[in-house]
Formats: sequence, structure tokens, C-alpha cells
Amino acid sequence: MTYHPKSDFIATMIERGFLADCTDYQGLDEALISGCKPAYIGFDATAKSLHVGSLIQIMMLRWFQKTGHQPITLMGGGTTKVGDPSFRADERPLLGPEQIDENIAGIKKVFSAYIDYDSDAENKALMLNNAEWLDDLNYLDFLRDIGRHFSVNRMLSFESVKSRLDREQSLSFLEFNYMILQAYDFLELNRRYGCVLQMGGSDQWGNIVNGIDLTRRVLDHEIYGLTSPLLTTSDGKKMGKSQDGAVWLNAEMRSPYEFWQFWRNTTDADVGRFLKLYTEMPVDECERLGALQGSEINEAKIRLANEITTLLHGAEAAAKAEATAREVFEKGGVGGDLPTLTLSADELGDGMSIVQVIVKSGLAKSGKEAKRLIAENGAKLDDAPLTDAGLMIDAGALSSPIKLSAGKKRHALVQLG
Repeated sequence: MTYHPKSDFIATMIERGFLADCTDYQGLDEALISGCKPAYIGFDATAKSLHVGSLIQIMMLRWFQKTGHQPITLMGGGTTKVGDPSFRADERPLLGPEQIDENIAGIKKVFSAYIDYDSDAENKALMLNNAEWLDDLNYLDFLRDIGRHFSVNRMLSFESVKSRLDREQSLSFLEFNYMILQAYDFLELNRRYGCVLQMGGSDQWGNIVNGIDLTRRVLDHEIYGLTSPLLTTSDGKKMGKSQDGAVWLNAEMRSPYEFWQFWRNTTDADVGRFLKLYTEMPVDECERLGALQGSEINEAKIRLANEITTLLHGAEAAAKAEATAREVFEKGGVGGDLPTLTLSADELGDGMSIVQVIVKSGLAKSGKEAKRLIAENGAKLDDAPLTDAGLMIDAGALSSPIKLSAGKKRHALVQLG
């Protein structure tokens, strides 16, 4: 793009690759240079943790605060009860209030690693829950005061809805209301907190534009929307997924070592881009490291893994993960920080098949997958090829921990407890 921003935030977004689109670059830029402004991103509570796919939005909020503005993390205690239909083929499972509250408690743990909620500064972050204003809405009043501003014809034209209908997949009235509720969030945040900007992934463009239109109609206030690209890796995979499932941000759902290892396994072509998006290293250094070739790119990947893990889990966890990886990969050792499966003597009984152990350790999702791994010479036991799918593991075999490996990069310890 040719626009040359005056504000530090938009300059950072463009330079580091965060920016997909903006409703009004110049208007937002002028607003941001006039003083501290609030902006928000909404996060629905569909699981007990966010995953790596949400990290780009979290980093946007972090940069927003670092450039002198006030980030708002809006938890979707209300909207989660409806479910965002954007680019989904089916309706989300409906969650009860207790599960939603439990999920929100889990998600909140991550944000404090990236965003400052405790300072006395003007741009101290806020964490809010849209259930605060959505739970007590009067339906008839809402239809009359808010619903009249929405055109069904226009709502049907948004790509997130249109793609579902084009495929003749059902879109419930409940889901159709989601975009109205998200638009109402922006109105309420502007009215209550002076929030001038909503950010999100590019799949949220239609929802964001709805909120801007609604706020202009009801309050006659000028507000803005900004989206980030929906990231895929260079080989076309969706960010946030790995061979063994979602890459969760909460340590109890994905250990710091496994998180570190996910980034260490980044494809060569993605290193420079990910350094700019997920670390705070200078852009020229990110580009220098991303351009390295051969064995040198591996050190850049270690730097990437260390920087990202330090932001989320702390420098000590990052150093420990690197030390474990070097022990496992370079010295052929066990490594004390590997994901660990502890089996009791009662569980083992007269013996548990190695296939079951592989599944329980998380190295395979099913017995069928574990057997295929063994048949294709992809499994190792203490760094030796594992060829017998009928091998039984008993308490005696675990007199000292054993190391299981799936391919070259995924490992787990199994011990008696």
C-alpha cells in the first residue's frame, strides 16, 4: 500500500505484516495521533484456552498498548451463547453458562502475559465481558431500537453468510443474530468507554463494518475497523494446528516445551514472516534471519521459538525447552522437559500394549494410527526402531523412564508413578 502513516501503531502494523484492511486509514491515523485511544478485539469463549491462531490478534493488542493506546480484551460471555457462524459449515455446539465462565477463566490467564492490566498509566488495559450488556437486553426494545438499522438484504451479502447459503448449508436464526450482537458490542464500547476501533481477523470484516454503521446511525460517532490477514503457513496449513492437534496457549493444555517445539519446526519460508508477527525483534533483524539458508536457518528457528515462548511462558521456560531439545536431538538423550505420561502399576496390570501407550502419550490419535506409525518405521523406543506392534509394556519395563518417538520431531517420556 502507498499510504504513509503518521501514527506509530499503523506504521508498525504495516511494517510487520499485520494489516489486511482498514475502513479509513487516514481517519484512523489522525485519531491515533491526537492522543490515547481505546480499541478492542472480541474473543468468544468456545474453549478453555485460545490457540496459536489467536496470537496475531493478541500481538496487535500488545502493539496497540506499546504505542501509547488502550487495549480492550472483550470476552464473549454473551455472544458465545449464540456462536459466530463466520465461514463455518455447521452450527457451533451451544455451551451453558457454567462452561462459558470456566472457559473465560482459562482464556484470561494468557492475556496478562502480553498486556498490562495493572499499571496506573492512562493506557492501562481493560478486560470486559459482553454479557454485562447482552444478558439483560429486552428483546422487543432491542428489535425496535437496534434491529431497525439492519438490512437483511445486506446481511445476506456478507461473504461469511453467503458462502454458507451458496453451499445450501443451514444457517439458524440464532446464528444470523450473531452479527447484530457483535455490532451492538461496538456501539456499547463506544458509548461506555469511547472505543474508536475494532480489530480482528479478515473473516470479521462484515461484522466490524456492521458495528461501525450501527454506531454512526445511533450515536453519530466516527469509529474505525482494522483487520489482519487470516494466516496460513507457506505449505497451506491453517495457523494454530499441528500434527497432534490445536496448539493451545495455556500451559496445562500444551506444555511450554511442546509450544517451543511447534515454533522450532516452522517451515524455512515462514521464519522471517513469523519473527515479524510474533516477536518484537527489529524488522531488519527479522528479515536477516529469515533470509538465512541451510543449517543457519535452524538457529533462526531456535531464536524464533525462544522469543515467542519467552513472551508467553517466560525466559526460564524457553531456555529449559531449548536445553531439552538440544539434549533430545543433538545428544540423543532423554531430556527432562519432554511431555510425560505417568502410568500406575494398576493401570499396567499384566502389561499394556505399546500401541495403547503410544496413544495415551499423545503421539498418535488412535490405535490404527499408532500401528501405521510402527509399520512405516516411524516409531522409536529409546531411539531404537520400534517394529513390534504387539510389544507389551509392564511395570518392570518402566523401572526407568522410556522415551517414545514419532518421527524425528515428536517425543514423549513414559514412566511408572
